[in-house]
Amino acid sequence: MESYLNKKLIIGSDHAGFETKKDLKDYLVYYFKEVIDVGTFSNESCDYPIIAKKLAEYLEKDKDALGILICGTGIGMSIAVNKFDFIRCANVTNKEFAKLAKMHNNANVLALSARFVSTDENIEIIKEFMRNKFEDRHQKRIDMLNKIKSL
Repeated sequence: MESYLNKKLIIGSDHAGFETKKDLKDYLVYYFKEVIDVGTFSNESCDYPIIAKKLAEYLEKDKDALGILICGTGIGMSIAVNKFDFIRCANVTNKEFAKLAKMHNNANVLALSARFVSTDENIEIIKEFMRNKFEDRHQKRIDMLNKIKSL
């Protein structure tokens, strides 16, 4: 996996993703300059939109940072965080989707599933995401996404 030691990673989860987040953090601290955990900090039930908003607030300040959100499916987190104009979050459940999320969509956040994807599989997904680069030939579509409300 390419080193991202010059980048920050912002990570968050709801209660369903809490244990997976802990395991992923133990792995990811070796690849990023800093790993910032925006919560939750227990298995106690919480509302995922609050966690997604906290992650987005960090990314708004540091556009070069990357994000990972984890919930039961990844779906709720991806819906919540994609409400922010500068976020391109992909709900990813396999390595091929991770590769294409980076190459075609220049995703800056991954939403992962704790209930349907194992921690080891999620690590492989993250590795695949990190080892790929955005293909500039898709920039026109990214520009369209950035101004989609005015199209």
